[in-house]
Amino acid sequence: MTVAETAVVYPGVELGDGVAIGDHAVVGKQPTLGRRSTATREELPPLVVGEGSAILSLAVVFAGTRLGRRVVIGDQACVRERCELGDEVVVGRGSLVENDTTIGARTRIQANAYVTAYSTLEEDVFIAPGVITTNDNFMGRTEARLAAMRGPTIRRGARIGGGAVLLPGIEIGEEAFVGAGAVVLVDVPARAVVVGNPARQIRTVPDEELLGS
Repeated sequence: MTVAETAVVYPGVELGDGVAIGDHAVVGKQPTLGRRSTATREELPPLVVGEGSAILSLAVVFAGTRLGRRVVIGDQACVRERCELGDEVVVGRGSLVENDTTIGARTRIQANAYVTAYSTLEEDVFIAPGVITTNDNFMGRTEARLAAMRGPTIRRGARIGGGAVLLPGIEIGEEAFVGAGAVVLVDVPARAVVVGNPARQIRTVPDEELLGS
């Protein structure tokens, strides 16, 4: 295990064998919530970091989250509370994974992506740089939003191109492909290739691009 002298590791954090914590990383902090935040406010259990994982320079990972084995949290990235990250997940430089999000094994989130609260990403998902996901159709207005607040569900093997925007609560089907810059307003079927604003299907993913092909 390697912990940089300048890192902050809060009491109770569970670090597995071979974990590396980089310069000025903050590991296991409790959240400070605004008065109108929708996040749960209970005291959180300690962060758990699986063996062989790396939390790099200036990254912040909150309490109540669990990282699997060989996870990489890139420089200046942030993973909020009550998140579950499977084995070998990568969260790229400057990306933010908000609270109450589940990310399956081997999923890759590249630089400067925003994964909103209450999202589900299954195994082997690819999120390109600058992707934005959303969870609130009311944008903070009316209490009705609370019952409907939900991020996207991105199924196994789906790929989201650079700068794409996913609206609240939509589902991206297994092995689907969302083109760069697309604005996705409705569910995307499995294996569909969608592009544009609003996103529209133009073809299906060829067999040779499928996982395990």
